[in-house]
Amino acid sequence: MFLETPGIYYEIHGEGEPLLLLNGIMMNTLSWAEHISLLKDHFQVIVYDMRDQGQSARLEEGYDIGIHADDLKILLDHLNIRRTHLFGVSYGGQVGMNFTLKYPDMVDRLVLANTCAHVDQYLRSMGDMWKRAAKLYDGEAFFDLALIPIYSRKFYNEQYEWLVARRQVFKEYLTREWFDAFIRLASSNTHLDIRTDMARIDHPTLLIAAQEDIITPHGQMIDMSRTMPDSRIVCVPETGHGAVLEKIDIVCMLIKGFLRG
Repeated sequence: MFLETPGIYYEIHGEGEPLLLLNGIMMNTLSWAEHISLLKDHFQVIVYDMRDQGQSARLEEGYDIGIHADDLKILLDHLNIRRTHLFGVSYGGQVGMNFTLKYPDMVDRLVLANTCAHVDQYLRSMGDMWKRAAKLYDGEAFFDLALIPIYSRKFYNEQYEWLVARRQVFKEYLTREWFDAFIRLASSNTHLDIRTDMARIDHPTLLIAAQEDIITPHGQMIDMSRTMPDSRIVCVPETGHGAVLEKIDIVCMLIKGFLRG
């Protein structure tokens, strides 16, 4: 389905308490297919593409990540949802925290996977690397240059055939429009720093970290948990920044357990 203003593509699966999934920066609604199959019998699962992602509208240059929080408010109002659970991964986790800070009464429980409250120089430099790779406008080159840090060594070795298939998808489907949109997304959180605001997120929160995540390390997520008054943290072993794809069953089990209280 498509919400014409502000130009958001969304899908709804299942019934029950609403659970909204927030994409990582390179994800879209298709990325959640297996998660939906595991969650839709327990929740009303809502997935959507943020602007500059997937099937949603494109944005102009020079926007801040906070714009997605306002878009999400418009979407939830359109769906007549007054309160929802949120699950955000990486960039989507940052959007989820921004939304919770701006519209706290609309959030029930919050799950944040492989995300951070502060883009430090290391992560900023990694973003610059991704953007330089995107400016080649070559799906295979982008995959080779940008995706290795996302997955754990174990997953990369054991699932290499799956990764090679993904590389082919990148070659066939990533267009110049996609790369330009990705560059805008990767520029929107360059100066994100909400560490001093984290204490205001007093909603029950589960942080899912990954043992081998070099992009949003376990230690940074521990620091987030210490600041958030009603949070707990779990670290998934032998996984990297892409834990939400490496360990789908475990991640969905954690989500269901936490949201059921």
